[in-house]
Amino acid sequence: MVTATEDWSERSRAIAAALARVALGDRAAFATLYQQTSAHLLGVVLRIQKDRAQAEDVLQEVYVNVWRAAQGFDAGRSQPLTWLTSIARNRAIDSLRRRQSEPHTVSTSMGSDSEDDEHDMLQELASPDAGPLELLGQAADARALRGCIGALSGEQQQSLALAFYQGLSHAEVADQLRQPLGTVKSWVRRALQSLKTCLERATTG
Repeated sequence: MVTATEDWSERSRAIAAALARVALGDRAAFATLYQQTSAHLLGVVLRIQKDRAQAEDVLQEVYVNVWRAAQGFDAGRSQPLTWLTSIARNRAIDSLRRRQSEPHTVSTSMGSDSEDDEHDMLQELASPDAGPLELLGQAADARALRGCIGALSGEQQQSLALAFYQGLSHAEVADQLRQPLGTVKSWVRRALQSLKTCLERATTG
C-alpha cells in the first residue's frame, strides 16, 4: 500500500493518493492524476522531444504506462512526481530512438494535370550532398566515434547520453540513474577523458 512520508508537500500526498487509487483501477482517480500532473510531464517530454505533436503522443503513452504500472510505485524509494517524471523521460527517449530509426522519405515529383507529365524536381537542382571522398571521411569518423563509445562502461555511456544528448544537468542525471552526484560527475569526467584519448589514437593511427 502506498503511504506518503510526513515531509511531503500536500501536492505530493495528493498525487500519491491518486496513484494508490489508480493501482486499484479507479478511473476517476486516473482522470484526477492526469489533471494534476499532465502539464508538468508534457514539459518534461518537450525538453527531449521538441516536436509538439510527437510530444503529445508520448504523453499519452506515459499515462497508458502509468495506468498499467501504478502498482509498482514505491513511496519508500521516491516521491510520486519523481517516479512519473522518470517514466516520461524514458518514453520521450524511446520516442527519439524510434524516430531516428525510421526511414525519412520525401516525394521529389511535381505532378501536373496529366499523370504522364510528371517530372522529378531533383533533376532541376544541384545536389547539396557531400562528395564521395567527404562521405568516406565522415563514415570513418562515425565508425571511430562508435568504437570509442562502445569501449566505455555501461554507466559511462548512460551518463554521457543523458548529459549531452538529452541535455540533463549532472544533478538530473544522478536522479535519473539513482546514483550519488559525485559518482555521476566522475563517470562523465572519465568518459570524456577516455573518448579524447581514443579519438586521438584513431585520428593519428
